[in-house]
Amino acid sequence: MNKLKSIVLSCASFLLIAAPRAHGQTAEEIVAKHIAALGGKEKIESVHSLYQEGVAVTQNGTEINIKTWKVKDKLYRQEISFGMGNIVVIVTPQKGWSLNPRSGSNSYTQMSDEQLKALQPQMDPSGPLVDYAAQGSKIELLGKDTIGGKECYKIRLTPSTGQPATFSIDAQNWYVLRETRKGGMMGGGGRRGGNADAEMNIDFGDYQKTADGYTFPYTILMGSFGTKMNVEKVDVNKDVDVAALSKPSN
Repeated sequence: MNKLKSIVLSCASFLLIAAPRAHGQTAEEIVAKHIAALGGKEKIESVHSLYQEGVAVTQNGTEINIKTWKVKDKLYRQEISFGMGNIVVIVTPQKGWSLNPRSGSNSYTQMSDEQLKALQPQMDPSGPLVDYAAQGSKIELLGKDTIGGKECYKIRLTPSTGQPATFSIDAQNWYVLRETRKGGMMGGGGRRGGNADAEMNIDFGDYQKTADGYTFPYTILMGSFGTKMNVEKVDVNKDVDVAALSKPSN
């Protein structure tokens, strides 16, 4: 009888330990699969500079041209050109500026410390998930979600500085389908309405591998415009004039 009781208790203990893993995966496992899907940590971290060009067309036919530069630990710059003028966002390790004619100003405005900290992670072309632990960030699994009919795992990343972000990762191919942040970012770079608590979604799709083996999304839906951008050019590790592009006068 004691032997039978011992077996039953052992089985019950095993089931208690195994149950959580049978019904899901940990945040660490999900992020690891995401990194592997993009080519592995070493491949991703070999990106030191990234330049992208994209075009979006609004429902009324307005063409929006978007250029983005990311130089690790040095620069994030985004230029959004449309019928009414240019929106420019510049982020450096020390300061940041934004230019937005839609706000009624034709001059650059220096970012607050809060705005700067929220956008400085954009300087890293490898993204915030690749080496999150070394950067002092924490991750947690929030559960599941559905994006465009696809089941996703929701991972919240809390950095040591700046705002948390939530990433919806496809449960099949492990690509990020949506990034959700606070701060009213415009296309991942600007601010809209000055509302630090406003949430914005950025949706990613059409992942493709470049000729040199890097994987990027080639369609991006920016919540601030509600218009899908098609990426037409991607340059990896090309020379970037950081000094010139860091100046708000350009």
